[in-house]
Amino acid sequence: MDLPDSTRLELEAAAFRRLVTHLRERTDVQNIDLMNLAGFCRNCLSKWYRAAAEERGVALSDPEAREIVYGMPYDEWKAKHQK
Repeated sequence: MDLPDSTRLELEAAAFRRLVTHLRERTDVQNIDLMNLAGFCRNCLSKWYRAAAEERGVALSDPEAREIVYGMPYDEWKAKHQK
């Protein structure tokens, strides 16, 4: 399928947002489980996000990128949900 770049970008962004929402809702799924089954976890996703920001000249720290993915500061998420 040949989509215009703007449409492809919108669809990819929507899929990313849905993935992040899904991971925020599924706090029962631990990062180690994700890593073992899928080869990536929430931390990987936040690192990819930070790298994409840096490629575009946007300064973003690891804690800031993690907060975007986790929906809260990482330490808070760990205290609430990590086994």
